[in-house]
This record gives sequence, structure tokens and C-alpha cells, in this order.
Amino acid sequence: MKLMNPYNEFNRILSRFESGKISTEDAIQKITVNSKANANEKNKEESLEALIKELDQMVGLEKIKIFVKEIYAYIEIQKKRKDEQLLTDSLVMHMIFKGNPGTGKTTVARLLGKIFLEMGVLEKGHLIEVERADLVGEYIGHTAVKVRDHIRKAMGGILFIDEAYSLARGGEKDFGKEAIDALVKGMEDYKENLVLILAGYHDEMEIFLKSNPGLKSRFPIHIDFPDYELDDLLRIGDLMVEKREYRLSMSAKAKLAKIVTKKRMEDRVLSGNARLVRNIIERAIRKQAVRLQKVSALSKDDLITIRSEDITDEDL
Repeated sequence: MKLMNPYNEFNRILSRFESGKISTEDAIQKITVNSKANANEKNKEESLEALIKELDQMVGLEKIKIFVKEIYAYIEIQKKRKDEQLLTDSLVMHMIFKGNPGTGKTTVARLLGKIFLEMGVLEKGHLIEVERADLVGEYIGHTAVKVRDHIRKAMGGILFIDEAYSLARGGEKDFGKEAIDALVKGMEDYKENLVLILAGYHDEMEIFLKSNPGLKSRFPIHIDFPDYELDDLLRIGDLMVEKREYRLSMSAKAKLAKIVTKKRMEDRVLSGNARLVRNIIERAIRKQAVRLQKVSALSKDDLITIRSEDITDEDL
């Protein structure tokens, strides 16, 4: 993690010039460079504010929001400590995400990459998403090569492994354990410029971590992604249509609530998440298009309004 303070650098240049240690030309050149650094720093702050605002606008995820603000505060204080020539600590940001599908794990990981880039924690901030098949090889030595390749691709960003517990499944001839060992080595070797996130169902992740006592301690950050409540899911639905410049009529909102409630009663694991709502909304937009295609004169209100007849639970 690189900590810089362009303002202090400006004062240092000025002091060296006044004492005659550097020439006027050198001072002008260094101040110009420093000014550009200041401008870049300001742009980063504005980008960071926009990203944190984007996170704050996401429904739920309160623990994640608190965590990001803690990291931001920590980095700012580390900068001030460095300015005072005090010891500074590097961050180890490897994480465990536990929760059902559709609760925002991948979305949050992708956003964290961008936030960490602006904070200076990561150099690139990109997300490499993999699963067991991407890491486990078919013969001796193949797995380590595959893991190293994905670690190389993720350097400067986040390596996100979904259903990570599947690496521990299999018999004695399975290469999943080799993948885990290679990942552990990689996360230790490159902890300054790589974030490893293991994700999956809550109970399965707990069993997975207990199966390897040394693994849990290497991940200092554990975050639970709870299922969304009904009100949260309806808010997510409103945000989805608003982002696409549509709106739900009152009867459409009522029908959406009825379908989501029914699905949650049938299957809490797969229906307490945003994926269900997204599928309903995307289908409703298609249904609306088919309905409007038959109308000769369309108003702006017609084009943006999703009605109850557009909301269906077919094939969900």
C-alpha cells in the first residue's frame, strides 16, 4: 500500500529551494510534478466518494458499508502516521463471504476492487472470478499451474472464488487440496497486492474452514450476506426499474410483492435474494414490449410504465 502526501512534498521542495539546495528550474519542475500529483489525488478522492456513495445506495449490506468506512479511516490515519514518521502497518485484506446466491457477494467484491484501487490498497482493482473447475487440474502438477495462472491474472486486484468449499470435496486422488495449498502460498507471497475472497453458502463455508484449521486464521475479514427481507426485495425492484428508466404501477408493485412472497415460502434459500427480483423485472420489461407493440399511439408514460399484466412468475 503506497501512502503519499503531495502537499507535504510541495513544502519540502520549497524549503530546499529557499536554502539553495536546488535551482529555480529544478524547483519549478518538481512543483509542476507535485501539482499534477495534487490534481490526481483530488480526482481519486472524488472517484472514491462516488464509489462509496454507490455502495451506500445498495439495499442492505450494512456490515459491508461499515467495513469500507473503517478501511478508509485506517488508511487516512496511516498516511498521517507516515507524515509524522511513525510506524505504519500494511493491510491484509483476504476475506470470507458467506451467504446464499443472489445476496450481493459478487457485486460487492467487484465494487470493493474499485474502491481499493482509489484508496491505494490495490494497483488495478479488477476482479477475476473463478470456481473449482478453473483451479483443479486433471493430473499431478496441473493444479498448481492453473492456480498460479489465475493468481497472476488477479495481481493488483481481487481473486474471487465462488463455492470455495467445493475445493475440499473429493477423494484421496482429488487435486482440490493441492489447489488450496497453492492458493495459501499465493495469498501469503502476494498479500501486498492481492486480495483473495472465498465465497459460498454460510454452513458449507463454516465446515470448509473447520476442515483446515490453518485456513481460517489467514482470512482476517469474515462477512455474512443475509437474505433480503421482503421490503428490501421490493426496494431493489424499484431501483432496478428506475435505473432502466421504467416505473412500476401500484398494481404491478402489489403483484410483484405477491409473487416474491409466494416464492419465499416455497424456497427461502433461492428466493430471498435479488436474483429472483431481477428475473421478474427483466421478464416484465419484455412482456411490456410485446404488449406495447400492438398499440399504435404510445405516450412517454406508456413507454415507462410496467403494469400488473406484465408481471408474471412463469418458469421461475
